[in-house]
Amino acid sequence: MSLDLVVITGMSGSGKSVALRALEDAGWYCVDNLPPELLLPFVALERAQPGKHVAIAMDVRSASSLPLVPAQLRALREQGVAVRSLFLDSTTDTLVRRFSETRRRHPLSNQSAAADEGDPLARRHALVEAIELERELLADLRDQAHVLDSSTIRPAQLQAQVKSLLAAPASQLTLVFESFAFKRGIPMDADYVFDVRMLPNPHYEPALRALTGRDAPVAEFLAAQDGVERMFGDIQRFLQQWLPLLAQDHRSYVTVAVGCTGGQHRSVYLVERLAQAFGGGWTTLRRHRELERT
Repeated sequence: MSLDLVVITGMSGSGKSVALRALEDAGWYCVDNLPPELLLPFVALERAQPGKHVAIAMDVRSASSLPLVPAQLRALREQGVAVRSLFLDSTTDTLVRRFSETRRRHPLSNQSAAADEGDPLARRHALVEAIELERELLADLRDQAHVLDSSTIRPAQLQAQVKSLLAAPASQLTLVFESFAFKRGIPMDADYVFDVRMLPNPHYEPALRALTGRDAPVAEFLAAQDGVERMFGDIQRFLQQWLPLLAQDHRSYVTVAVGCTGGQHRSVYLVERLAQAFGGGWTTLRRHRELERT
């Protein structure tokens, strides 16, 4: 068995250390903040121990050499190494709040005179500028990785998502179906987003309001609606048409997000249906962002 390698990158404050701890708990050999110049020599050493699972975290502290990483990952794949790349991301507002709460300094922040004097507006402005600069520096890595959005989830949820993703076979395309509420924002990790807010809403049925799309009465109500069945069929046909090409493009994961108003009924029901429909031919995972928050 060849080396199984996961490279974790992402925004400072987005949860890279949480993800790395999840893999360490699962028995992976983990290395934090490996300089990109050492990636290829390090992997060459680890390949002498076949069957090993290795996770490497890299971040903007190695900004000058990060542009090397995409080509290095392509070279490793050509050598037969099973490489998966995860990118941890969060909204700018979330990152600002996290840095403010922990009083940590962003790796790219420059302390201005106003910030040194304790001006909160100046500190926020400097932090936002550092975050946006980091986004620019990491853009190429993000484009070539599977993105995990940690903006609205707890560390325990992030750990569970990382473990479930990496439990899937590395050689197969994994479909991640995710339900969400538009009122809490669109998931940043979605490759495709489908809006189902125009469908009949069980929330307005008193007997169904407290239930979710995983409960039989809600499922029966929605299955009887022509619009719901048409929407399911349209999404199913779209994915059936394009998934083979996505698999040929050496994608490891594709996230399909389905959103409704509250993320409790319609989107949950459709995610369950889609995961079941594609489970026979593809590796599938399902997430219910709002249900998992409780």
